[in-house]
Amino acid sequence: MKYYCIGIKGSGMSTLAQMLKDLGHDVSGYDEEKEVKFTQKGLEERKIPIYYDHSFPLEEDVIVTASKAFLETHPEMIRVRKSKATFKAYHTIVGEITKQFTTYAVCGTHGKTTTTSLLKHLLKKKGCNYFIGDGQGKIEKNNSLLVLEADEFNRHFLAYSPEVSIVTCIELEHTEIYSDLEDMIATFSTFLNQNTKRKVIAFGDDENIRKIAFQKPVIFYGENQDNTYQVKEIVLNETGSTFSLYQQENCLGTFHIPLYGKHMVMNATAAILACFEEGLTPLEIQQMLPSFQNAKRRFQETIIKGHIILDDYAHHPTEIKVTLEAIRQKYPKKRLVVVFRPNTYSRTKAFYKEFQAALNVADKAFVTPILCDREDVKDYPNVTSALILNGLKNGEEITEESIDKLKNETDSVVAFMGCATVSHLIDAYKKLL
Repeated sequence: MKYYCIGIKGSGMSTLAQMLKDLGHDVSGYDEEKEVKFTQKGLEERKIPIYYDHSFPLEEDVIVTASKAFLETHPEMIRVRKSKATFKAYHTIVGEITKQFTTYAVCGTHGKTTTTSLLKHLLKKKGCNYFIGDGQGKIEKNNSLLVLEADEFNRHFLAYSPEVSIVTCIELEHTEIYSDLEDMIATFSTFLNQNTKRKVIAFGDDENIRKIAFQKPVIFYGENQDNTYQVKEIVLNETGSTFSLYQQENCLGTFHIPLYGKHMVMNATAAILACFEEGLTPLEIQQMLPSFQNAKRRFQETIIKGHIILDDYAHHPTEIKVTLEAIRQKYPKKRLVVVFRPNTYSRTKAFYKEFQAALNVADKAFVTPILCDREDVKDYPNVTSALILNGLKNGEEITEESIDKLKNETDSVVAFMGCATVSHLIDAYKKLL
């Protein structure tokens, strides 16, 4: 079949395009951004053509899918509507793929990408297909397993059919989609109870997860005693994180991960328990975990002339807070500077006080103007990054043009955060150095 992916350089769409190609389909794509993005590597390896104009032939045998960033008024979307091509939603196509394999779906407000990446790493020898939100996707038809990052945005995951689901946490997010926290909990409940076929692995210390009346067998993990598996003896230091995993009084093993922060310990625990389902032993997992390399734009470090630059996808207040605390774990003697790019007006409006508290973990916080491609600024009067800046103890606005504000950060870790692209900011800082 022929697929045409509009917004193909987006992380999710790039991943889907790669997997469709691996399944033997003819895949092409369209994007407005001509500059090279990190999501292009897999596309280029598979020789998937990218169109930057409106010349791709939208014939009757073509299935078109599109990123939500492309509104109905976009010229390419108008062209699709006028053509004989068939339009199919992104999440519908992903859902069809999940039915072809024994799928492990990782859902939750935070931690999806890292947990899915850990599963991909640990199940490598067993043979594992994967769909990860950082632009990584691969399918080998003889592999029966698929690990999938199941995103709650636009309730996409309700189209998926996993055998086993992992839920890392539930917190209010995507306030342009969900009316409130109870709406989110109800949607996760539907996914975990109705879409999941066999079993759920859940972070039992999360009070919102505990509100769900599970109808499928559930394995709880966490530090609390009422969990099926308890995480104990956590040690967080400059080399990473170490912890022991218990089932009642039985210690199953001590594990080390080259990751930072207690939240990463919990992500690793979820992945370990999923691997137990597939027959891996604690010893096999112990041997494989230290070589894990996290996904793109997750605690990604670059050092230039002794200057430590960190790029991270964190864009929700909770993610920012725990990532800044993790940087403190690795670099306890360094000054911590954060450069944050807010990416939606709705999230900024809903969480500006929480953003203030999270960014105040740093010694200095810079905030850029909001960069949003799926909301209209006219719908959010008076919502700017100033809402966040006004409550910072040591905050300042920054742009690519004013990046020289960082020139004196000679003994600092400078962390760039946001799900909207921060690559321009990082490139400008590297040029400054």
